Amino acid sequence: MDEEHDRAERPAAALHAVLRSRGETLATAESLTGGLLAGLLTDVPGASATYVGGLVTYATELKQGLLGVPAELVVEHGVVSAPCAEAMAGGALAATGATWALSTTGVAGPDLQEGHPAGTVFVGVAGPGVLRSVRLQLDGGRAEVRRDSCAAAVSVLTDILEGCGGEERVLR
Repeated sequence: MDEEHDRAERPAAALHAVLRSRGETLATAESLTGGLLAGLLTDVPGASATYVGGLVTYATELKQGLLGVPAELVVEHGVVSAPCAEAMAGGALAATGATWALSTTGVAGPDLQEGHPAGTVFVGVAGPGVLRSVRLQLDGGRAEVRRDSCAAAVSVLTDILEGCGGEERVLR
């Protein structure tokens, strides 16, 4: 295992440990990360004790059809938005029955999407009494934005579970 991968996996392992200690589970709904978040979470030995699965909904139609993101929400806010991230996370909960869900939506680049520049990302979280999103502004190329989105998603849920979740972050 290379050093960069090991550094990325440690926070995911810590998240699994917190979930396991609470007897809770996690699901994912991904757009710009295209399965990387699920991959990061399942790289951890024993992940099946807490990770139930996820949906990769790259296309808007799949966000609507599989996750139940309302068409009106997409028209009003777009898919690169806090409301979409929250709806995706809520949809993942409904689809999987997990305790918690994380979602990622945004722009990996290189082009603008819905007027947003590359690096604009929203992480959604849904769980017991929680439905929120965090806006990120990430630097780097496509690969870095996708990787850093996954790391941020893990961090956001860990912070919430540990009682210190913030509303918005700008990462550089």
